[in-house]
Amino acid sequence: MVKGGKPVMLVGIDDSDHSYYALEWTLKHFFAPGQPQQYHLILLTSKPPASAVIGIAGLGTAELLPTLDLKRGAARVIEKAKEMCSQVIDASYEVLEGDARNILCEAVERHHADMLVVGSHGYGAWKRAVLGSVSDYCSHHAHCTVMIVKRPKHNMHS
Repeated sequence: MVKGGKPVMLVGIDDSDHSYYALEWTLKHFFAPGQPQQYHLILLTSKPPASAVIGIAGLGTAELLPTLDLKRGAARVIEKAKEMCSQVIDASYEVLEGDARNILCEAVERHHADMLVVGSHGYGAWKRAVLGSVSDYCSHHAHCTVMIVKRPKHNMHS
């Protein structure tokens, strides 16, 4: 719990439709306009460490990949989140460097979060295991309730 006694809800976001859908779902179900806000909302995005974007260009030569502007990308994610959360009175935003799986689990501990919300691509178990799913990792390692929100498939015949 944070100052003020409210439980903490942490939402992990990145620049994916699945992530923004999870945030939208969270806002609709826990932060509806006109309703008392029961949680302190923390929105967190991560960016890979600078060492993760350095490529080897030859014999011992390191070249920074110019197409990866991670700082601006993380800022765009937070700006979009702030726009989406305009009705939330008690919210804070963080950009941290590192692997999203570790960053989210560490943030849960640091903020004593009661709930972690993450989006899901909806991959099967095999693909999640091979790709290293953030939601899968957090569901096993975060010491709080983890809500994995998956966008429903649209029925093309309705």
